[in-house]
Amino acid sequence: MEPLRTADPSRLGDYRLLRRLGAGGMGVVFLARAPGGAYAAVKVVRASYADDVGFRARFRREIEVARRVDSPWVVPLLGADADAEDPWLATAFVPGPSLAEVLDGPEGPEGRGPWPAASVSVLGQLLAEALDAVHRAGLVHRDVKPGNVLLAPDGPRLIDFGIARTPDGTPLTSTGVVVGSPGFLSPEQARARGADIGPPSDVFSLGCVLARTATGVRPFGAGAAAAMLLRTVYDEPELPGIPAALEPVVRACLDKDPARRPTAVEVGAALTAAVTADRERWLPEPVTRLIADRSAAVLAMGAIEPTRVSAPTARGTAAEAVAVANEPVAVDGSGDSGAPVSVDGPVSLDAVTVTSLKEPDAVRRSATTRRGFLVLGSTGAAGVLAAGGGAWWWNNRGERKAGSGGVPSSGPRTELAVAFQGDLSGAHGDIGRAQLNGARLAVARVNADADRPLRLRLRAYDDEGEPDRTLDRARRLVADERVLAVLGPTTDDCFLAAETTYTKAVLPVVSVSVGVSGQVREADLSTLRSHAQLSPTDQLLAAPCNRYLSGKADARQVFLVEDRAEGDFAWTLCDLVQRGLGRAGRDAEITSVAAGRLDAAALAGKAVAARADAVVFSGGQERAGAFAAALRGAGFSGARVATQRAFGTRFLESAGPAADGWVLATTFIDATATPAARSFAAAYEARYGERPGPYAAEAYDAVLFLAEVCGSGGSPLTERGAVVRRMREVTYKGISRTVAFSADYGYNHDALFLFRVVDRKFDFLGQYQRADV
Repeated sequence: MEPLRTADPSRLGDYRLLRRLGAGGMGVVFLARAPGGAYAAVKVVRASYADDVGFRARFRREIEVARRVDSPWVVPLLGADADAEDPWLATAFVPGPSLAEVLDGPEGPEGRGPWPAASVSVLGQLLAEALDAVHRAGLVHRDVKPGNVLLAPDGPRLIDFGIARTPDGTPLTSTGVVVGSPGFLSPEQARARGADIGPPSDVFSLGCVLARTATGVRPFGAGAAAAMLLRTVYDEPELPGIPAALEPVVRACLDKDPARRPTAVEVGAALTAAVTADRERWLPEPVTRLIADRSAAVLAMGAIEPTRVSAPTARGTAAEAVAVANEPVAVDGSGDSGAPVSVDGPVSLDAVTVTSLKEPDAVRRSATTRRGFLVLGSTGAAGVLAAGGGAWWWNNRGERKAGSGGVPSSGPRTELAVAFQGDLSGAHGDIGRAQLNGARLAVARVNADADRPLRLRLRAYDDEGEPDRTLDRARRLVADERVLAVLGPTTDDCFLAAETTYTKAVLPVVSVSVGVSGQVREADLSTLRSHAQLSPTDQLLAAPCNRYLSGKADARQVFLVEDRAEGDFAWTLCDLVQRGLGRAGRDAEITSVAAGRLDAAALAGKAVAARADAVVFSGGQERAGAFAAALRGAGFSGARVATQRAFGTRFLESAGPAADGWVLATTFIDATATPAARSFAAAYEARYGERPGPYAAEAYDAVLFLAEVCGSGGSPLTERGAVVRRMREVTYKGISRTVAFSADYGYNHDALFLFRVVDRKFDFLGQYQRADV
């Protein structure tokens, strides 16, 4: 719980607000005192959504659904007003954690799964009773998952009816719309077959919840959403170590055929007969202690605390505060504490440095005139920019869409803080540094443009490509109200480690090299995410592979290598390529190799023995290089395809002369070979003394996209939630791609490119649909 903030209301209806319980994409949840003295949880819609007629209708439906369900295991609705200036609803307050917090939370109690069979049995019995009440009311919950189950001493409580509907409810039953949470969806939900989603779908989700609690793992694995959906549809559930008494019930719930699944009543009866359990003492002891501690904390609050007062800002809320103009720029230090280290003195955003980059010392802030801008940085770099590359920012100021930019500012421009979080010194440090450098050039361009109503302050943090460091930094950035948005992280694993933290805080995150999210369409506003993923999802790399194999290569027999060292990515890529080739009347065989030592020679021998005329390798640089060399040694002369996982100098070095001829599918461009990006490439090389690396141009576009989002309405946005919403409304035409959100594909789906290795160098072929392949 957090104190109330300056702009928070003190009362809604008859409810006196006491503390903040949390914030999400659509609003804030408060702890409140009901008229009779009991505690309540009050959800309030954010002001930015209050004028949205469609959202008010959805919110009104949620209230109506909650009123129709009567069960002791469903959190009761106490009051609501969908027509208030700030729409709100109040439910009974449950001081316990969610089941997700207990099972998955990094700071949860020691009672994480697997739970004892008796505890799982009681959980299942009572949730089955709750679902029976939902189904008897003629509804389908559609999002049964650990995060929507609160734990109380006397039993669980099912919450969140934001996407509940009648089985024939038209808004969410149209074909092609996936609604819910991957990993706990039914196969019919994963297939987006809205008309088939009824009570059996909730039973399947209940089976997933029970399996997760009983075994400690999700029954259809973790990782990318697309891979989880595919496994849900095609694979049998994995139930390692599940108690024998529970297994028949759980497997029955997880039947692929809805008609064969038991009803909620039958699930409860089967669990009662299978396991003898004490409903009075059903929770694992650590969970009971956690609930007791939280209950005591609420009771100990005593009198209502005063609202926390923060320094006023332009719009009056603490969340909208921005960094002071002359505050030192923070960079990650190398000490064990992880605390930021400050550069001495006020510095220009363009001159922000990170120790690992070993660049010239930061210089003092200069006036934001054209001449002042050109002298930022080291003396040598400034001279080169002025002579050959610096003026391009000014010559191209008209690139923004007409009418989309801010109005000319005659007064002080609002300064907004953006954090760069990425791998600057780890295994992917070359990619992270290229992104940071591209971002710095974009910040310099924004700050040099007097027509914009805002300036940007860039803070750089090195997470070394370590998920634990990423999570720690994410928590710090979330707590720092001066940070309006985050650029990064660099890798999928780091993003996944911090995703929940950023999403819960509604902190806008723009990524350019992450390919794991955005797999499920978010048709309902309650599932709004704060992540703008400017790179297509990894699974879409199958498209350029298939185009090349079916086109220029005209392959008839393709040897696909699923390198399990790459996890779900390799399986998904090979599966989609195989299906695509099959639809084109071509044969493709998948061979899996373990994540350990790769016997490249034996693998090459299999490709030759299969009489393949093309190979696709899904692994990383060194393993792809070893396989390339082995193929050449085995006399293979067919087409050879890999992805961006194999892109880099380590592949070229490992493969040697055998690298030539390989075609690689990527989600990034070569800025030096892209007409729209050549001026950027020249400025980059002049500033940093090297060609822009992968994702440098994409990071440049990401910052300018953020600047367009924050400044396109005339007055700068300074509240995180408002930025998240406008990200979906702005179209930005960049040097590497056009950024525009669609419900079907997220922010981008066609930024897919091909390279070919020629003379042991990567030759850019262009966007895959227009490349000569």
